[in-house]
Amino acid sequence: MGEILLPLLVLCPLAASLIAFACAGRVGAGGIGAIACAGVGISAVLGVVVSAILLRGPATGALQVMLWPWMRVAGFSADIAFMLDRISMLMILVVTIVGLLIHVYAAGYMRDDPGIARFFGCMTLFVAAMLVLVLSSDLLCLFIGWEGVGLCSYLLIGFWYDNPANTAAARKAFYMTRMGDVALLCAMLLLAGATGSLRIGTVLAAVANGQVSSTGVNMAAFFILVGALAKSAQIPFQAWLPDAMAGPTPTSALIHAATMVTAGVYLIARLHGLFAMAVPVMALMAALGALTLLMGACMALAQSDLKRILAWSTISQLGYMFLALGCGAWQAALFHLMTHAFFKALLFLSAGAVIMRARHEQDIFRLGGLRHAMPGLTAAFVTGASALAGLPLVTAGFYSKEMILSGVWRAHFGLTHGWGAGGHPLWGIGLLGAFLTALYIFRCVFIVFCGKAETAATGRTSRLISIPLGYLCVLSVCGGMIEIPAPLPRPHLFSAFIDPASLLPHVDEPFWPVLAGAAAPLAGVWAAWVLWGRSASVMRDMPGRPMRLLAWLAQHAIPGRAIMGTGRMTQVTSTLIFRARTGFLDMLGVWAGRSAGRAGRLLERLHDGRMRRYAAWIAGGLCAGLALAVLS
Repeated sequence: MGEILLPLLVLCPLAASLIAFACAGRVGAGGIGAIACAGVGISAVLGVVVSAILLRGPATGALQVMLWPWMRVAGFSADIAFMLDRISMLMILVVTIVGLLIHVYAAGYMRDDPGIARFFGCMTLFVAAMLVLVLSSDLLCLFIGWEGVGLCSYLLIGFWYDNPANTAAARKAFYMTRMGDVALLCAMLLLAGATGSLRIGTVLAAVANGQVSSTGVNMAAFFILVGALAKSAQIPFQAWLPDAMAGPTPTSALIHAATMVTAGVYLIARLHGLFAMAVPVMALMAALGALTLLMGACMALAQSDLKRILAWSTISQLGYMFLALGCGAWQAALFHLMTHAFFKALLFLSAGAVIMRARHEQDIFRLGGLRHAMPGLTAAFVTGASALAGLPLVTAGFYSKEMILSGVWRAHFGLTHGWGAGGHPLWGIGLLGAFLTALYIFRCVFIVFCGKAETAATGRTSRLISIPLGYLCVLSVCGGMIEIPAPLPRPHLFSAFIDPASLLPHVDEPFWPVLAGAAAPLAGVWAAWVLWGRSASVMRDMPGRPMRLLAWLAQHAIPGRAIMGTGRMTQVTSTLIFRARTGFLDMLGVWAGRSAGRAGRLLERLHDGRMRRYAAWIAGGLCAGLALAVLS
């Protein structure tokens, strides 16, 4: 039965997408929204059913279905095939359940937009493409979903295409993610050449058996990492995600919480057996994740646009996931992916409702005192902010971040014979990131919802918007309690579910890192209260002075320009080297040609057919030979 239901998981949102496109201009906004919600909702129900079927089997079991063979050539084969195991089960539940809540919200948020049919057609297609990505058992089939989410993100970021800035943001996202797609294709070519197949199980088995050389493994892992970095907006590809806020708010929630940017994390977690054999690439991944989480937090701290704050927050939180993946704690990365989907969807959707009722004002300094006019939205946003900050014991974000920090603390990188590096410095960076996360998100809370009212609120929040926010509040608070930090006793339900082998006890693991991880967000909230929350806050007493450098960097997009400038310098240098090499070779060819011509003319003069000259040369040669013989 499970083999029958797996294709239906994808077909339901795909059919809803086709119906929505076909009904444009023929069905009202309510009907289009109902069609989209029904398609994703049926997929969510089917996801729960197949998950129950999978859980009745062994822990390492999987449901597999081969739809049709794609290609059979000499030494290579590829199939359109789906596989459901514990990792893909987690992903389909996150994609469909969170996606359903976002679709219900969007039915109320977009009801007055004339392009609502096109919007829901792209949204449901987005969900279908993500389901193809996470269910595929073949990397080539996975690449179809990978490209599908890229196409849908382009269509949705540029949804309001009348504004040139929106279409520019869509093109920027499309171009930057295509760079990563080329790298992923290179990795697939390497693996296909080495193993003769792109089935994920075959590739991992070949790597484990030593069928692929260490150089090949490292190169393939590096190219896959580049693809994942581009898709998940990590350094040096982070510039596209803040600009992607040009799309409607439900699009931002879907991209950040359940689809696009989580694809890179999923791919590396799915291929964790390959990356475990590529230690240098793992170390690079951890370093880039640590740098990204710090840079994202600092940039969020300097933003004044509410949605861009959340965008940089996503970049920072994805940095945590890449840090965990680089340290081998892929289970923690997936756990944080799940909890992040809950509270980031809540933050985006509640922010969108606030913006809509505040006459579409997004500058946090032009908002203020909204807790009186919007108490429900204030509670929802504060709940999401608390989960993002990781307030101890009462939020899902605390448990997933603690699992990441615990994995980073235990990490060790054996880079060369006799030399390695521990994870303690990276743990310190993660702890600093936790402090900065609480600081920037509660800065936003205190400025927007406390203090003096700057913008009058209008209208009321509809039920289609309020109901998804309520469910997401519950998930943001309780969704992480299934995994208690490692030094503490049970429950460790998530670890038992996703990877039972990770339940082995960790000896000599101190308890004080857990306490430090709990204290860091509390310190960040206190610092935000001192700086922005009190009536006589420090930032009001010193307007414009603190963090002037960060604000200047953010205003002028210095990190993005620096990366683009580095790329242009590299391009110019490569062009100069190419021209110099080409010029040298051309000059060498011309010189060789001229030398050959001169030698030919000389030989032509020597061999002119005149017998007297030949006799003179022979006589001269004999005389020279006799002279050498006599002198020697």
